[in-house]
Amino acid sequence: QVRLVESGGGKVQAGDSLRLSCTGSGLTFSDHHMGWFRQAPGKEREFVASITWSGSRTAYADSVKGRSTISRDNANKMVRLQIDSLKPDDTAVYYCAADYKPFSSATSTRPSEFDYWGQGTQVTVSS
Repeated sequence: QVRLVESGGGKVQAGDSLRLSCTGSGLTFSDHHMGWFRQAPGKEREFVASITWSGSRTAYADSVKGRSTISRDNANKMVRLQIDSLKPDDTAVYYCAADYKPFSSATSTRPSEFDYWGQGTQVTVSS
């Protein structure tokens, strides 16, 4: 059974930084592109960032580009997302997702591409 478990969410102030982590089990982690999505109340789930299976390529949404970094540790089956200079608009539930795509160098950015999802972790940014 595949499990993706997010951690690191919480309540922070605008301007703070936050690092989210996601640990996978039940899957060959290094065969999967990994992504982060978020969903704010009343809004659709949106792409935040993704990283290819090898970590060689990354992609970011314009809303976080330049102030966020996605990274992965295949040995420990973990993917991380750091967001700096947090804004109230970053408030959302953040989801980790895995897309089975071994040896592919194309980044994944659409929710429909991802096969497995975590339960999410809440991030609340106050002004």
